[in-house]
Amino acid sequence: MLKLCKNPSKIEAGIDEVARGCLFGRVYAGVVIWNPNLLENFDDDKEIKEKINLIKDSKKLSKIKRKELRHFIEEYAIDYAVAYVENDEIDKINILNATLLAMHKALDKLTITPDTLLVDGNCFKEYYRDGRKLDYECVIKGDATYKSIAAASILAKVYHDEYIENLCKENEYLVEYDLLNNMGYGTLKHREAIEHYGVTEYHRKSFKGCC
Repeated sequence: MLKLCKNPSKIEAGIDEVARGCLFGRVYAGVVIWNPNLLENFDDDKEIKEKINLIKDSKKLSKIKRKELRHFIEEYAIDYAVAYVENDEIDKINILNATLLAMHKALDKLTITPDTLLVDGNCFKEYYRDGRKLDYECVIKGDATYKSIAAASILAKVYHDEYIENLCKENEYLVEYDLLNNMGYGTLKHREAIEHYGVTEYHRKSFKGCC
């Protein structure tokens, strides 16, 4: 079972990314800070506790459930933020640096300064705020370990998918790339469409399969 936080005596921010492996569009990062006493505060509220227990890696949730939990997270987290880096910037600085930049941009948007950062994965770049370097820990499979990271992954996933959906509404030709089903990932249909129609202005030209 996922832990709400690692150290209840500290303000912890969980961070995760979405769309790092896509061939198309932005990379997103989310950050979420929970009140470490959240469960105790709602000990008698079965509905709230049920929602908290549902929070897990976004990839293990349905689209409907992710959207439902997005609203819960935004209401009950003490702070949260989502940021992104565009595909052209990804091509300039590479996907690793773009992912780290998206994480830093999300942290910049927080109104609360956390004591420590819990980062999904095995790579992060030192982050400074108010002249102080924040402590951080990289956690392999962090979205299956801490609810702050899992919640960050849910927000990033929902925001990313809404971005794809809006692009498809605004640009009818994108239907040829089956984006509403693959959400930018390199499925067979997507790769075949690139081969047939070529890349769009939103594709990551530096990625294998797009260049």
